[in-house]
Amino acid sequence: MTKHSVTNLPVGPAGAMAQPHRAPTTASNYAKRSERSASATRWVLLALGTGTMLFAVGGRWDIAAAAWIFPVLLLRFTRLNRVWAGTLWIWLAHIVAAVFWVQESAIGFSLVVITGLTALAALQTLPFLADRLLVERLRPAVAALAFPAGVAAGEFLITVLSPFGTAYGSLAVTQYGDLPLLQVISITGPWGIGFLIAYFASTVNRIWQRPSWHSGVVYGVVLLTVVLAGGARLALSPPTGATVRIAGVSPSRTVTDALQATLSRFADGATGIASAPASEVEPSMNAVENDLLASTRREAAAGAKIVVWPEEALKTQESHESAAIAAAQGQARRSRIYLEIGVRVYSTTAPAHGRDEAVLIDPGGKVLWTYQKAHPIPGSEKFDPGDGRVPVVDTPYGRIANVICYDADFPAMMHTRADIMLVPSHDWKEYGGPHTEKASLRAIDSGYSLIRQDAQGVATAYDNEGHVLATTDAFTTGRQTMVAYVPTHGVTTVYDRIGDAFAWLCLTGVIVLTFTALARPWRRTAASTGTHPDSSAA
Repeated sequence: MTKHSVTNLPVGPAGAMAQPHRAPTTASNYAKRSERSASATRWVLLALGTGTMLFAVGGRWDIAAAAWIFPVLLLRFTRLNRVWAGTLWIWLAHIVAAVFWVQESAIGFSLVVITGLTALAALQTLPFLADRLLVERLRPAVAALAFPAGVAAGEFLITVLSPFGTAYGSLAVTQYGDLPLLQVISITGPWGIGFLIAYFASTVNRIWQRPSWHSGVVYGVVLLTVVLAGGARLALSPPTGATVRIAGVSPSRTVTDALQATLSRFADGATGIASAPASEVEPSMNAVENDLLASTRREAAAGAKIVVWPEEALKTQESHESAAIAAAQGQARRSRIYLEIGVRVYSTTAPAHGRDEAVLIDPGGKVLWTYQKAHPIPGSEKFDPGDGRVPVVDTPYGRIANVICYDADFPAMMHTRADIMLVPSHDWKEYGGPHTEKASLRAIDSGYSLIRQDAQGVATAYDNEGHVLATTDAFTTGRQTMVAYVPTHGVTTVYDRIGDAFAWLCLTGVIVLTFTALARPWRRTAASTGTHPDSSAA
């Protein structure tokens, strides 16, 4: 018999063999599981916040609620992360959103666009960084204002420092159609909407971190006051008084397509068109001009007192410009109307081979002004900008002013004491609707009716409270014509009087809060290290 060695096992009571000893779960294992859970939570917040932000960028797929949700998620992400790691991810999230906006709006990528949007994304990240650095150095009620003040100030700085205006980066445009809420911009400018949305995110995060009913009540009172006051403005002081019939006309698709086919034969673009033999381009250009003149006669006979052509409606070589304008003058004189025409001049002498102009003609056939576009689209339109002085004239139908398309994306420029603002425009299918919606904010904050005749987009007339008076989509008809009865008297808004005082107040507030925070000791709490109380930072 072979002898086997037997391991001595402990014997328990009553002679039973005891089980091997198992070490209890250690605090270290618990901490690791908590850390993995916290890390997963942070990545989910970042993914959901970034995904939601794609539908709140001022594009054709915007969802109003998305603008309120994504800052909540991204702000929570930054508060649960290390300062600089979280900031970098937020910057990348905004770059993703910017790229999505360019793609879904069919704007086209260029070095100018990519560089500009990367810089804008960095500017949009600063409020998150400010909140992360200041929130634990300030009293909770004061700290709650750091993020909204930063967002409002950042949106304002985008229009001051960049060539993009409010085309990208303004949360106010995502709330298009919510007229009671939007009335606040008649006091604060568009920055007030960004402040309210960011204040909501700050409040939710405060409750999320330290449940309390007090902060929710304070925010609820603020938002309810804004909405009720806006509703009261709409109900108690609607635009009243005399109106004027205004018609917006665009050339028919038939003559437009024929002209485009002619111009596309010149490989050098504006340079080639400017120097092309007149016999090759004038027939198609004249066909568009005649079509516009016929539409103008028709609308004048129907009762229109002001007729608006879109931006670049009339394309002409410089040598033919005087004759083209003279034909429009003759039509205005015969129809006894104010006629605003958009002219694209191809020139061999202008620095960028052309000009983008709007010409207003009175019922006597006199040219009241020739206004040149002040804000060419960055990376796309290369002609020299105008001086940015918005022309205004007194008429029997109120004070009429005029800018061109992209100019309306710059609120400071649009501070004009006028009753009716004419905005001839020329967009494209993917961007025409959203761009017209952005322009509606200028009607509310500046207190005038706004007429945006968009040749390849959505033409719309708004009153000074943002109500849609008429609208026509160029891509749903072969001949785009819009007719609206427009109030001849605007209003003077608080924003019109004080300008960007609210934005400057927010910018000053961020600076004051920063210095206040520096004077206070750093509180070493879970939030200040960017972690959950039971986890370590990622």
